[in-house]
Amino acid sequence: MSGRRSRSKGARGERDFRDLVRRHGFDADRDGRLAADLRHDVPGVHFEVKRCETITLGKWLRQAEAECGDDVPVVAFRQSNQPWRVVVPADEYLQAKADQAALNRYRLGTLDSQ
Repeated sequence: MSGRRSRSKGARGERDFRDLVRRHGFDADRDGRLAADLRHDVPGVHFEVKRCETITLGKWLRQAEAECGDDVPVVAFRQSNQPWRVVVPADEYLQAKADQAALNRYRLGTLDSQ
């Protein structure tokens, strides 16, 4: 794929992922700079957005980790005719699920007061 077509596909992918983020109630805009794929208000997260047929996850993870600063590096990618997928560090994912479970217990009045 030529450089221009590849950049155009990447820009379309960023807009597509931006729309997904918005559908989940967050604010997001395509940055268009090389420093960040997406400006958004998802707290504590750096998204590296890829719209590619060939998955080079190791390379994408290294890029996200190099650019994330203090945020959690998250790789969001999609191949043709497939849904968006994200790769996030396991500790971060499990902590988010634990926080969600604690919030659910709090709402039900069953959160232990430890």
